[in-house]
Amino acid sequence: MRGPTLILLPLAAFGLSGCLAKTAFDVATAPVRVASKAVDLATTSQSEADEKRGREIRRREERIGKLSRQREKLQQQCIDGNRRACDDAASIHAEIQAMLPQVPYEPGMDNPKADR
Repeated sequence: MRGPTLILLPLAAFGLSGCLAKTAFDVATAPVRVASKAVDLATTSQSEADEKRGREIRRREERIGKLSRQREKLQQQCIDGNRRACDDAASIHAEIQAMLPQVPYEPGMDNPKADR
């Protein structure tokens, strides 16, 4: 009964020493990993900033498109004689004009036939 125990004891000690060494290594490198993670979370990479800017531009373009469609409907109602629709269309037009400087200009996008 003691024979197998005596054989397993050195193997267990060898296995545990590897675990202890790994634990000591993990403890020693933990502050570096934590600091590295904190710096990574605190800073924004250029690609992340570009993605965020692109999302914001697309959101503004979608909003301008929606407002433009609403303005067109209201202008048609205004032509049909609805005075309130005229006021609403003017209000929406002012909102669109306020948003336009925030969206970058892309040559050829406002006149797609000009490229042909």
